[in-house]
Amino acid sequence: MPAGTLYRGREGMWSWVAHRVTGVLIFFFLFVHVLDTALVRVSPEAYDDTVAIYKTPVVALLEYGLVAAILFHALNGLRVIAVDFWSKGPRYQKQMLWSAVGIWFILMVGALYPVLGHAVREVFGS
Repeated sequence: MPAGTLYRGREGMWSWVAHRVTGVLIFFFLFVHVLDTALVRVSPEAYDDTVAIYKTPVVALLEYGLVAAILFHALNGLRVIAVDFWSKGPRYQKQMLWSAVGIWFILMVGALYPVLGHAVREVFGS
């Protein structure tokens, strides 16, 4: 590879990678969600068993990860739109990324209790 052509992995590259990874994860969640919802027509008992599995603390952690993926994907998507359609977007893309990450972090802290509260009560008691 010629000198100077290797991308060095700055914020832009990592936000690109994270955007693709979160997009794929969200797609697979939606695929599984459609399948398990369709299960109710095939076998209501199997659907009830599946829903019982979804109420476990381990799945609550996965749901928190899903919330994290959706929020990051949405906030980074807004940043990408701003970079593409705002004339000064490319100049401020790094600041917008760190702003999006800061907002994401605050929202994730706020999502702790609503998403994981039931799991914590189940594991440690009320």
